[in-house]
Amino acid sequence: MNRRVLLVIPCFHESGRIKPFLRELKEVFASDDEVSVLVVDDGSGEEEVSKMQLIVEAERQGWSGLRPLLSAPHEGKGGAIYTGWVANEGEDWLAFVDADGSSSAHEVKRLLAMRGEGAVFASRIKMLGRSIERHWHRHLLGRVFATLVGELLKVPVYDSQCGLKLVPRAAFEKVRAGLKLRGFTFDVELLCALLDSGCRVTEVPIDWCEVPGGKVKLLRDSFRMARDVLEIRRSRHDKALDTPRADS
Repeated sequence: MNRRVLLVIPCFHESGRIKPFLRELKEVFASDDEVSVLVVDDGSGEEEVSKMQLIVEAERQGWSGLRPLLSAPHEGKGGAIYTGWVANEGEDWLAFVDADGSSSAHEVKRLLAMRGEGAVFASRIKMLGRSIERHWHRHLLGRVFATLVGELLKVPVYDSQCGLKLVPRAAFEKVRAGLKLRGFTFDVELLCALLDSGCRVTEVPIDWCEVPGGKVKLLRDSFRMARDVLEIRRSRHDKALDTPRADS
């Protein structure tokens, strides 16, 4: 397995926020030939795509690792990430990071350096040595959702929704056909699929700073995400019933 990694940045109307983060990534990764960065627009519309193309092309000057903007149909954050991962086959490692820069370029580099045998999921754990800046109500809802995931899916994860993750391509390809969710809960389904397939997943605390302008609507999307967790539980239960027992 080579060490090259494809880092996808999913975007839905992010032209007003992504430029500083792209410049930060350029400073960190422009001389790193093992990391390629791909911005994927999630069906934001012609005007927004035109703005994003100008931003990406400007930052590509002097940065060969930044690829041309990829425009995808509007499916959701997970759909944009999967579109980018599937459209490119030259790297053995797949990653994504949110476009707002809440996970800094240096934290991205630190996490990507951990590629080894399993997947690595960043986590917003406030502990000694780590800095987390987040509105209290979002933190509270995040803890409620993590508890829901842990209790219903029996997955001991602290933070399934942090927007920085790294997955071996081989592990992704093994579970890809069974991944159905494309919205904000896609990474819970991905996490469960990886664990169920035998892939090791390590949760790594990072420094994280909330950036205004997020697309998640707390009340509306919290309901949808809870519904998705129930669907994931049902799907896993059905698969368990369909799997022949070793002693049968």
